[in-house]
Amino acid sequence: MALQWTAWATLAALMVYAWMLMKVGQARGKFKINAPATDGPVEFQSVLRVQANTVEQMVVFFPALWMCAYFEGDKVAAIGGFVWSIGRIVYALGYYKEPAKRSLGFTITSLASLALMIGTAVGLITK
Repeated sequence: MALQWTAWATLAALMVYAWMLMKVGQARGKFKINAPATDGPVEFQSVLRVQANTVEQMVVFFPALWMCAYFEGDKVAAIGGFVWSIGRIVYALGYYKEPAKRSLGFTITSLASLALMIGTAVGLITK
């Protein structure tokens, strides 16, 4: 299979996102906040922001992941993809504790996305 590792990294990212969606559902139940409402206690808003920010990050991540895989190779891109997913978990767990504790995870995620974009650019220039 040509891009098997990148596919696994994509699946991992989607599973992380599904976990975040479940956390939003649990928080809605816990705080009795019915959709489409998005306001509530800080604990609820933190869970919702983690999910929303992750969607915002995915817009950059998925194209960068797959373009990097195409130009630089399956395993190189997959490493970036798995690091991105780990960063999102660190981001979420930090944010759930206290919004100010999200920085490390955000940094890991941002650097992984940047590395994937740089890999894509290098591939475009050299190939």
